[in-house]
Amino acid sequence: MSDGTPDDGGGREFERVAGELRARMNDGAYPKGSLLPSQRELADEFGVSRDTMQRVLRELRSEGWIETRQGSGSRVVKGQQVHSPTSSGMVTLRPLIDHAFGEREVTLDVFTLTSESLDAHIRMQAERIRAKEIAPQRIALRVMLPSESLELPYWRTGRPAQDKRLKARFLSITGRYTESLRTALSDLQTTGLVPSVELQIRRSLLVPYSKLYLLNGTEAVVGPYKMYQRSIAMEDGEEIEGVFDVDGLSASLTHHVKDAELQSQGTVFVTGMQEWFDSVWEQLTE
Repeated sequence: MSDGTPDDGGGREFERVAGELRARMNDGAYPKGSLLPSQRELADEFGVSRDTMQRVLRELRSEGWIETRQGSGSRVVKGQQVHSPTSSGMVTLRPLIDHAFGEREVTLDVFTLTSESLDAHIRMQAERIRAKEIAPQRIALRVMLPSESLELPYWRTGRPAQDKRLKARFLSITGRYTESLRTALSDLQTTGLVPSVELQIRRSLLVPYSKLYLLNGTEAVVGPYKMYQRSIAMEDGEEIEGVFDVDGLSASLTHHVKDAELQSQGTVFVTGMQEWFDSVWEQLTE
């Protein structure tokens, strides 16, 4: 698109593009140390204006995903990795999700601050299903998010007026991604690609200090959120400085696998986390 294209997005297009780029860096499509395509190439690919693309890149820089140097483009400087007993080194979350969705019946329980990265993973699996790479017959997804009534320690500055705007921004982003999740899964069922699809979303009275994925009752992926301060650009163009934000997409995650040994470390951990999730789901959610 030309530089004269009006800003086409407001928040929705901005979040869509930023989320997709985070997912690509997160899953190794743009590995750490690699250069992103040019701003013009990215704007053309995503069908957005150069202004929107510039905003996205500024946001990714402020979050610490990329570094940009004049004449050298934008280089990826971080990405998410998982320490897994099934691998000799560090892996990304994508192969673990791919493996789980390769089963005939898929159950996925998730406790997270937002459903941003979850939405990206579900959309990737939906593409695999449409491409006939996998053919699950049932998908059951339970998502726990923090209650909207909770006062979160994240996205705060200590200035009430700005904190109110930051919380509204958080709730808006969460709403977009949960709606995207509903749409993606509903489409799989209405088109007949997956005969049985169940999505339940509940609000927990607990604030997550880490993200948790429970895969098919046999695997657990968990990782603590990291706090840091940064500036956040609001949709109206105002920049709020000194915001206590949380980094979940690049958090170091650990992967645990349940096996035939009842007292093995993996079995005890996965069983315990599943029991914890079930108890909170039944007792401490709205």
